[in-house]
Amino acid sequence: MSNQSYESPFCTRYASKEMQYLFSADKKFTTWRRLWVALARAEMKLGLHITQEQVNELEANIENIDYEVAAEREKIVRHDVMAHVYTYGKACPNAAGIIHLGATSCYVGDNTDIIIMRDALQVVKRKLVKVISQLAKFADQYKALPCLAYTHLQPAQLTTIGKRATLWCNELLMDLDDLDFRMHSLKLLGSKGTTGTQASFMELFQGDTDKIKQLEQMIAEEMGFDAVVPVSGQTYSRKIDYQVCSVLAGIAQSASKFSNDIRIMQSFKEIEEPFEKTQIGSSAMAYKRNPMRDERITSLARYVMCDVLNPAFTAGTQWFERTLDDSANKRISVAEAFLGVDAILNIMLNVTDPENGLVVYEKMIEKRVMAELPFMATENIMMDAVQKGGNRQELHEKIRKLSMEAGKRVKKEGLDNNLCELILAEPMFMITREELETIMKPSNFIGRCPQQVEEFIQNCVQPVLDANGVSDDKAEINV
Repeated sequence: MSNQSYESPFCTRYASKEMQYLFSADKKFTTWRRLWVALARAEMKLGLHITQEQVNELEANIENIDYEVAAEREKIVRHDVMAHVYTYGKACPNAAGIIHLGATSCYVGDNTDIIIMRDALQVVKRKLVKVISQLAKFADQYKALPCLAYTHLQPAQLTTIGKRATLWCNELLMDLDDLDFRMHSLKLLGSKGTTGTQASFMELFQGDTDKIKQLEQMIAEEMGFDAVVPVSGQTYSRKIDYQVCSVLAGIAQSASKFSNDIRIMQSFKEIEEPFEKTQIGSSAMAYKRNPMRDERITSLARYVMCDVLNPAFTAGTQWFERTLDDSANKRISVAEAFLGVDAILNIMLNVTDPENGLVVYEKMIEKRVMAELPFMATENIMMDAVQKGGNRQELHEKIRKLSMEAGKRVKKEGLDNNLCELILAEPMFMITREELETIMKPSNFIGRCPQQVEEFIQNCVQPVLDANGVSDDKAEINV
């Protein structure tokens, strides 16, 4: 392609070749032809004047698509489906007269859209399960490593790096549940005719309702579906596009939360995403190590979350049995939602790789913990003093004043937190340095984090991995 032409960044920079293929012309038009084969085969079996030879000819030419002929024909007739019926007929002269028999354009267009969404969801699911698997390994590895927890982005009681990773993982499991539900709920449009009444098939089958229902079931089974939608206008309900894109937007939300957390921790120098030996962080500041992978996740996730508004508005503005203001919008918005999530998951696979992924700086994490831990330990210190006969209210007031003094020293003078030394120097606390050091172990302040991580992996993650298996996907970042 000329470099003077616009190229989608999804194709040149972000999405995998696998996902790009699913939204390609080849996938679309070969699926149209498979649907025409399924229609002809079912009509033949149900007694219409179609021969096995005609079906065989159609089947043999599924991939024999002359795109130049199709493009020239579409210029003349201004109708993409009829242009491809014509092109298919040129390749199958004996079957040309029975292609698309009784069907309307949405028979191939809408059924193909459902098939592509199903296939694309399978790719998303495979990668999503792998990301969940990798995050679970990370969580298990660091389940007991204390770190500062934050509420309001202010230091709070301690958690562990592994426990925080379970929060990311749990949201992705929620997304996986939604994905499974939507994927298993997908139904073909079937063969409903121009306004969903199946009037053309009533004519073909001379009013035999059972044969018309059998026709749809046979087509569904050949295309790998259990059922067709129960009722429709000319199209399947555009709410289905919205529901599928909502699943993708949910994955984008979870990915954005993950990537933003990593970006903040990288600014704390606690965790870094992979940084290659020859990678440049800044054109001006040579020392920079920017979290560009996670920034890209955040950026793409924002796009996907906004993109879900397109199918929402499209579903809400369909008039009666159908309008065509859906077509141009849905062919962009649905495809790009999938391409966007595919790109996001590719990066997450890279960032969470157990061998070359996230880098944890344990000493920096410990340093930041110890700078805040004296404040968090005050309740334990106070309770110990009460046990030794101290007055709880007097101790509380003294700790409050000492904490303010230590906080002022940290914030205004830029010095270390000396609250522990102030407490040791105050007789009313009745505490020795050895006793204080025992209290001040970070592992005393992480609650059930290690057990929570183990239980989460055992009860929530492992059943998913056992049920689905874990792929060998290895995502490479193009740029």
